[in-house]
Amino acid sequence: MRTTRFEWEGEGAQRLAAEIRALQPDPAEVAEPVAELIASVADGGDAAVLAAAERFGEHPAEGLRVPGEMIERARARAPAEVIGALETARANVEQVAEAEAMADLRVTLPQGQSVRLRSVSVRVAGVYVPGGTAAYPSTLIMGCVPAKVAGVDRVAVATPPRADGEIADLVLAAAAICGVEEVYAVGGAQAIAALALGTESIDPVDVVVGPGNRYVQEAKRQLAGRVGIDGIAGPSELMVVFDASAQAPWLALDLCAQAEHSADGLLVAAAADPALLDALEAEVGRVAGGRESVADAPLALVRAPSPAAALELANAIAPEHLQIACGDEDQLSLRARTPGCVFIGDRGATAFGDYAAGSNHVLPTGGAGRFTGPLGPVVFRRRIATVKIPGAAARELAPAVATLARAEGFPVHAESAEARGRPAGEAEERPD
Repeated sequence: MRTTRFEWEGEGAQRLAAEIRALQPDPAEVAEPVAELIASVADGGDAAVLAAAERFGEHPAEGLRVPGEMIERARARAPAEVIGALETARANVEQVAEAEAMADLRVTLPQGQSVRLRSVSVRVAGVYVPGGTAAYPSTLIMGCVPAKVAGVDRVAVATPPRADGEIADLVLAAAAICGVEEVYAVGGAQAIAALALGTESIDPVDVVVGPGNRYVQEAKRQLAGRVGIDGIAGPSELMVVFDASAQAPWLALDLCAQAEHSADGLLVAAAADPALLDALEAEVGRVAGGRESVADAPLALVRAPSPAAALELANAIAPEHLQIACGDEDQLSLRARTPGCVFIGDRGATAFGDYAAGSNHVLPTGGAGRFTGPLGPVVFRRRIATVKIPGAAARELAPAVATLARAEGFPVHAESAEARGRPAGEAEERPD
């Protein structure tokens, strides 16, 4: 771990948050190469996607699309206990997603008109699942289950192949468990471009979701508007707020667990007692030193004047995950406004949310929690407003509409409303 200590007196939370965020690589560094890659896919289709894949060491064995029979065979080959765990994760994520799904709303206004907000699913969704050196069936579940619950007609998964050109059996097994039949062996920014723009092999989608490295997230950012996105879900982040009641060895495991994702993430721990931070730093060193899977991620240790002040800092940082391990964690959790997901109490390890707690692990990073939240069915649905205006309502509304329209310099808007406000058959008053 690359540890940095901060002594904070409780003033200027935004300034300190910016210093801590600066420990991560700047996402803007990859903007230009990602833009060039997107342009090449727009012009070259499959050939450009395959050329980019070759450049980054991907060699899909079966072409871009994985044959459907391979998906079913993968489920049959997977160990029974892993299939059972994936089924548990799917069921829990599905139950939470179903509870979140939006209902239709209808409002009748005082003038007599009604406005109905009808929720409809997008037609096609693309789910990005990181891979290559590792397999993430849990991410496939987190992306595909909310899409299915939302009622999406077609779900397409893109995930990078392993060195042998094949998709990991566990990822394909998860696709089978989720009822997904369309899987493409392509990763990186080129996968996002292919899903968003379409190629000869991949039909374009309406929404692209999923976590990934900064190249993947930059591609989503640049293509937002041409396609819907869930938000920015980049390298993993965890902030821990704790006091003497917490178990330092457990918190060290939690921090190191998130460092398993990459060295580009962000880890923060805040406590009022410097001795607690010393003890945690020692535990982190012990855990990280014995685990090859733990990357050399930045760790910020912050001495904060109080747990409440540490929560203020957390709201300024807007971390992907926030763990509160303090004596009054229930009350402190109510102060959290920007984290993607909050885990409270000694037993509340982020790892539970990464797999099977039921919450979604596709969460905003890079501070995006200030304006967006976890992936869920709402990302795959859009609302359509249907307005019904009876004659009496038109007569009531027409004067206000006409007044505002003329104030904005749109006289024909005013005439359009006034025409509906007159009784049927009454002659229109035309201006001279």
